[in-house]
Amino acid sequence: MPTQPPAPAGASTLRVEALGDRALLVILGKGIDPGVNDQVHKLAALLRERRLPGVHDLVPAYATIAVHYDPAVWSGGKVPPHEALRREILRLWKSAGSAPLPNPRLVEIPVCYGGAFGPDLAEVAALCALSEEEVITRHTAVSYRVYMIGFSPGFAYLGGLDATIAAPRRATPRTAVPAGSVGIAGMQTGIYPLASPGGWQIIGRTPEHLFLPAQEHPCLLNPGDRLRFVPIDAEAFQACAVEGP
Repeated sequence: MPTQPPAPAGASTLRVEALGDRALLVILGKGIDPGVNDQVHKLAALLRERRLPGVHDLVPAYATIAVHYDPAVWSGGKVPPHEALRREILRLWKSAGSAPLPNPRLVEIPVCYGGAFGPDLAEVAALCALSEEEVITRHTAVSYRVYMIGFSPGFAYLGGLDATIAAPRRATPRTAVPAGSVGIAGMQTGIYPLASPGGWQIIGRTPEHLFLPAQEHPCLLNPGDRLRFVPIDAEAFQACAVEGP
């Protein structure tokens, strides 16, 4: 197998493995690490910019990128299609050190906390030995990183939660969590874009629509974005809900 190229300065070591016969998995590290995730988004941006033939989807995650492609486009050479594409990805990786990180968007998400909108806020406050108001203050004081989209369409896994309000998942998941619910699970927080089962501790709800499948860009949030929660009251929630997307 060809020797892996050196990683760009400050980057993690890169590996590329077959993920079935129509995808490659680019592995830049492991775990939840901001530095590794930066490299994920840098390489994903390069791959989008270069528009490699036959590559029809990129799925960045915490420390990996799934590259989905048409093997017929990369066939006909001296090496199998997956190896031809793998070599091209490695070639791009050599130039990644001089490429800037994509400028992240900052997206503000209004949230009505507690009450019917956040049925687990009191439990989270009790677990953390804080008042409900202090949980809200600490939850809204942070700029969160969108590490990845997963679980359901538009569900953003957010990093940067204040450790003092980390809380375990519910012992018994709910069979139905309303769309827009904002939850905490361990050291992560996130928003349910669609009504679905879920076991996160629900502390509030946003009237924003995070997933609109009829639009050209259906997800409100993208990997690499930054997000801040802005507290609103029930009246403002209802006004936003009436306005719609």
